[in-house]
Amino acid sequence: MFLLEIGNHPNYFEHPLLIGLFVVVVLILLILDLGIFNKNPHVVSNKEAIIWSIVWIGLAMLFSLVIWRYFGFDEFADFQSAYWIEKALSVDNLFVFIMVFEAFKVPKAYHHKVLFWGIIGAVVFRAFFIFVGVKLIELTYLPETTFGGLLDDPVKVNVLMTIFGIILVVGGFNSGFKKEKKESREESGKRMGKSLGARFINRFFRVVPEFDGAKFFTYRNGVRYGTQLLVVVGIIEFTDLIFAVDSIPAIFAITDSPFILYTSNIFAILGLRSLYFILANFIHLFKYLKYGLSIILIFIGVKMLISPWVHVPSLVSLVTLASILFISVTLSLLISSKEKQEEQSDVLE
Repeated sequence: MFLLEIGNHPNYFEHPLLIGLFVVVVLILLILDLGIFNKNPHVVSNKEAIIWSIVWIGLAMLFSLVIWRYFGFDEFADFQSAYWIEKALSVDNLFVFIMVFEAFKVPKAYHHKVLFWGIIGAVVFRAFFIFVGVKLIELTYLPETTFGGLLDDPVKVNVLMTIFGIILVVGGFNSGFKKEKKESREESGKRMGKSLGARFINRFFRVVPEFDGAKFFTYRNGVRYGTQLLVVVGIIEFTDLIFAVDSIPAIFAITDSPFILYTSNIFAILGLRSLYFILANFIHLFKYLKYGLSIILIFIGVKMLISPWVHVPSLVSLVTLASILFISVTLSLLISSKEKQEEQSDVLE
C-alpha cells in the first residue's frame, strides 16, 4: 500500500457550506484583526498575543471536529497532522523573523503590520504550491514494478515524493545537527540586505534608507519611494517561500487532499503572528526545540521514502509528531530552568 491514493478522499467541493464557512471565518477575523483591533500600530502585549493564539488554534480545532463529524476520523487525523506539522516547522520561520526585525531595527509597534502582510502573501503562495503540488504528484507516479523480480508484489513509486523525502531527510539533519556560524547583528543585517527579498524590492522600487512611521511608501519632492519597512516585508515574503520548500513537501506526506492541505496550512500560518509575539519574549526557553523539529523532518522524509512499501497510518503519524514536539518542548523548559537555577546559585556563591 503506497502513501498517496489519488482520489481516495471525500469530495469536499460537494459541500459548499463547509468551504463557505472556512472562507467567511478567515475573512471576518482578518478584517477584525487589521481593521479594528490593530488599526493603529502598537506593541502587542503577551496577553493580546495569547488571546489571539487561543482564538486561531481554537478555530482550527473546531474546524477539524466539523471534518470528523462529516467525513470521518481519518480525514480529521490528516487535518490535525498537517496542521501541527506546519505549526511546528513554522517555529524556525519565526526565529528568522525575529532576526530580520533585529537586523533592521524595526520598531516593535510595526511588527504586527509587517507580519500581517507577510502572511497574507503566504496565504496566496501556499495555495499555488499546494494545488500545483498535488497535481504534479498525481502525474509523477512510475509504472508498477517489482524491481526486476526483487519484490514479490509490484509497487508504485512516485518520483516527486522520493525527491521530497530526500530533501526533508537532508534538511532535517542539517537544521538540527550541523554547526551554524554565529553572526553579529551587523553581519546578519548585511547578509539580509543582500537577500533575494531585499534585492527584489530594491530592483522594482526606489527605496529610502529609513522608516517613515508604519508606511510602506513615502514621498520626497513629489516622488514616491519605498521605505525600509517595505524591504522588510519583501524579506519576510521570500523567507516564507524558502521555508515552504520544507513545510509543503512535509504535509504532502500526510494526504493528497487539496482541501485538507490548504485549510490546515492556512489555519496554521494565520496564527503565526500571535505565536511570534509570544516566542519573541520567551525564545530563550526553547533553544532545544530545533532538535525536535529536525527529527520531525527526518521522520516525515523517511515516511515518504518508504511509502511504496510501508503505509504509516494517520493516527500513528499524529501521535509520533505530538510526542516529538512534547518531549522537545518539555526538555527545553526543564533544561532552561535548571541552567537558570545553576546561574543563580553561582551568583550567590
